Amino acid sequence: MKRKDFKNTGIFMIPISEDVQKEPLYQQIYHYIKSEIINGNLPFHGKLPSTRALARYMQISRSTIEMAYEQLKAEGYIEAIPYKGYYIAQIQELVVLKSKIKKAEPKTLKQKEFCLYDFSPNGIDLENFPYSIWKKISKNTLLEDKKELFSLGESQGDFSLRQTICQYLHQARGVNCDPKQIIIGAGNEYLLMLLHQLLPQKAPIAMENPTYKQAYRVLEGLGHPIFPIPMDKYGMNVTKLEQTDADLAYVMPSHQFPLGVVMPIKRRLELLAWAQKKPERYIIEDDYDGEFRYRGKPIPSLQGIDHKEHVIYFGTFSRAIAPAIRVSYMVLPMPLLEKYKDYNFYSSTVSRIDQTIIDTFMKEGYFERHLNRMRTIYKNKQDFVLNEWKEVKGIKISGENAGTHLLLTIKDGRTEEELKKRAM
Repeated sequence: MKRKDFKNTGIFMIPISEDVQKEPLYQQIYHYIKSEIINGNLPFHGKLPSTRALARYMQISRSTIEMAYEQLKAEGYIEAIPYKGYYIAQIQELVVLKSKIKKAEPKTLKQKEFCLYDFSPNGIDLENFPYSIWKKISKNTLLEDKKELFSLGESQGDFSLRQTICQYLHQARGVNCDPKQIIIGAGNEYLLMLLHQLLPQKAPIAMENPTYKQAYRVLEGLGHPIFPIPMDKYGMNVTKLEQTDADLAYVMPSHQFPLGVVMPIKRRLELLAWAQKKPERYIIEDDYDGEFRYRGKPIPSLQGIDHKEHVIYFGTFSRAIAPAIRVSYMVLPMPLLEKYKDYNFYSSTVSRIDQTIIDTFMKEGYFERHLNRMRTIYKNKQDFVLNEWKEVKGIKISGENAGTHLLLTIKDGRTEEELKKRAM
């Protein structure tokens, strides 16, 4: 890089690079003078050369000097006094503050361990995501003259998407609802916080033990006492549930996380009978991956057999489409919908453009085809893994009939940390 020697202006010297691709001349002058002021090398009320004199001395355009001075003036480093010229502004506080700030020691980032295969329970197969279709729909959505997509929209989410979700839930999951009962939000965490507004404050909630940790953290963080209810081979133990003060139960009947239990109809009816004993008892049904069942047809939702409005249904597109979509939905029973009308001043947390893309993706049949394809892909992957594990002694596999995860139990005394290292 070519450079000229420092040019002595009488007050300071400015190093100038002839490589304008690196930085325009006016910015080089601006940065140099600014650093000299901050470092205290140019004292308060010191006079700068006139733009004409400095331009003539440096053999550059006067407008270049004027641009640098104007930027310094706009940021308060210098001030212009009429008929006198440019002077250094008083910024003693900035100089003192800078001297007190200690340079932070660079942190050594821990290198991420490399894995050939991702067995994270949050992982999905992104190699088979229909990128070209999603790109086409996104492009068409933005090309169309839809200025309304940039306005706020309905607090519950766009009616068109709610109607599409309603039709899909009825056909695929057996959910009985009206579009007005659906609330669309950016993830289940947001919807749980919204639901919290509709429930009695600090109402005790029963949760399966073990359960989905993120839901547990959110509900406990909102002030709800949590009753952990032991699981048996059919799901949450309703006898144990009856012994608590909880009037809310959080369950995953279609494919429990992490045990993978699919709740049979008898236990579902027992759970509904528990809820129907009090008018304000509710079951929160988290149907996070109910679309994926590999043996037999998908199990209908708990909400679909609830005829007395006691089930709050949660669904998400995180597993069915992609985690980054961050779009979930909640189906409120009518009694809670009436309460929600007092809180529907909350704005929707999902972009209307994203809502339109998902709506089109579902209406034009791409979503159904994508699900059918992914069921086949996940089943083939699962069959391969199960076949390999058949050769290993001392392990038990469960939860393989549905969902995007299964449970591997090893009873040979090794710790979780040892097993993770062995897996690596």
